[in-house]
Amino acid sequence: MANALYPTSFKQALLNAEHDLNTHVIKLTLIDSADVVGGYQATDTTYVEGANGIEDAAKVSVATIGTPTITTGTFDSANPTFSAVSGDVCEVLILWNDTHATDALIAWYDTGVTGFPVTPNSGDINVTVDGAGWWSL
Repeated sequence: MANALYPTSFKQALLNAEHDLNTHVIKLTLIDSADVVGGYQATDTTYVEGANGIEDAAKVSVATIGTPTITTGTFDSANPTFSAVSGDVCEVLILWNDTHATDALIAWYDTGVTGFPVTPNSGDINVTVDGAGWWSL
């Protein structure tokens, strides 16, 4: 699977003005892909486990995206840190909107993430955002 923006929960909702990436609380979750039934599904819409959601067993740790910025069509942020992480090996990062009424999924990252997969050892895990930001339109 390649990195992808979720087509329904993010792209369509963005067009419907349901996301404000400057003011909403955007979170990032470390995911153990072995616990995601079927892997990435374009039809997934919500971070919450259940129909069209991400399985709770796959969620290893959560961090909040600090200082989000949008500049000339690029979404960027400070480098997030996951604190005192333990659990399964993590191969995926999921970006989601905690302010949205359905905790809408934004993006799935499983390729090209420096330092991944990562094996938690109860220490902090720092994620370096690409110089080009999270994505560009």
